[in-house]
Amino acid sequence: MNVMEAIKKRYSVRDYDKRPVEKEKLDSILEAARLAPSASNRQEWRFVVVQDKDTRQELMKAAKNQSFVGEAPVVIACCAKHDGHVMSCGQLCYPIDVAIAMEHMALKATEEGLGTCWVGAFYEDKVKEILKIPEDIRVVELLALGYPAKPSAPNKQRLSIKDIVMYEKWK
Repeated sequence: MNVMEAIKKRYSVRDYDKRPVEKEKLDSILEAARLAPSASNRQEWRFVVVQDKDTRQELMKAAKNQSFVGEAPVVIACCAKHDGHVMSCGQLCYPIDVAIAMEHMALKATEEGLGTCWVGAFYEDKVKEILKIPEDIRVVELLALGYPAKPSAPNKQRLSIKDIVMYEKWK
């Protein structure tokens, strides 16, 4: 599968099969995150991989009771050991860098026949407590990961290129 095929095929999976994710596949997905670029090569991202069923159930509660978080055989807390660095454009590095690493994981997971869902609806303090994440670490997103319970076509209704792209100046 090439990158464009993975991009077109990837969608947010919210219904997972109970089948565990093979270690080799999980390792390759985490390797994709490790290879992601980061501002000034800071590599601020850190990942807590959760496979324990009871812990996933606790994370589900911390994620506003979104049931698929507890059903996914793997939940990855995507965190940042940040230094507060702000790029010259005014943006903090760490949330952008973590997002890049997460999308590397999502696309690699798609290539491996797995599904993912980014989860931004959660209580960071509760996730930190459950996973014993230090206070100075930020939990940016959770990533649910596993085999989709049923095949599904991506719902990719997108604006046209002419609606989102301008050349030379904002028009």
